[in-house]
Amino acid sequence: MSDRRSRHSLSLWFQRLVAAFFLTGQVFLHILQGRINRRNTLEQMNMVGPESMAIALITAGFVGMVFTIQVAREFIYYGATTTIGGVLSLSLTRELAPVLTAVVIAGRVGSAFAAEIGTMRVTEQLDALYMLRTDPIDYLVVPRVIACGLMLPILTGLSLFVGMAGGLVISSSLYAINPTIFLNSVQNFTQLWDVFACLFKSLVFGIIIAIIGCSWGLTTTGGAKGVGESTTTAVVTSLLAIFVSNFFLSWLMFQGTGDTALG
Repeated sequence: MSDRRSRHSLSLWFQRLVAAFFLTGQVFLHILQGRINRRNTLEQMNMVGPESMAIALITAGFVGMVFTIQVAREFIYYGATTTIGGVLSLSLTRELAPVLTAVVIAGRVGSAFAAEIGTMRVTEQLDALYMLRTDPIDYLVVPRVIACGLMLPILTGLSLFVGMAGGLVISSSLYAINPTIFLNSVQNFTQLWDVFACLFKSLVFGIIIAIIGCSWGLTTTGGAKGVGESTTTAVVTSLLAIFVSNFFLSWLMFQGTGDTALG
């Protein structure tokens, strides 16, 4: 019985994943056609951006401080004090800032998308939209995709700055590293391509979070229990998609041998 239930759940998950791919195509087609609800888009941008800023920045600040604590003592022991800032900068820019910010947004915003649209689905509010000749994709999905795609790179940029500031505070206060040495290391190691890659990853992650949250909400069945299951599965799927896509994006952007340390 449990095996049959597991196979059914896996089959349903793949069906929803396929539906998410089709939804992605529909969303981009509607955006190209200019079918954008501006009021809903601004409301969702406020939810994704300003309302999520505090938790994203707190997370980034402590990640930067913890990373510096873990790295600084070893680098000082091996006489590589002048590289601490650069290593932190590369770690935050290429991986930690975009991925962790996306994880925070997936947990906070992606779950909200799935729960809100899922509730509308099981209470037949989506049917009411059709009766009013309103396309749910235009009214619900497109604004959320645009909001996540625009606001997540901004949040990631702020998280990068706060994470670097946290690392600078720890390196100067706990390890007596001159801030000038720290900042020079950041400048020598970090290239413009790293910043572009950081923001591009965030754009992709934002679209993934919005598409999965909305798609799982639109395919919700089974009343209140179904809403809860859709919300949980949407967050788990978003996290999985973020990590998988992060691998492929990193593989495409950072192949070959780097020359960062020589900068």
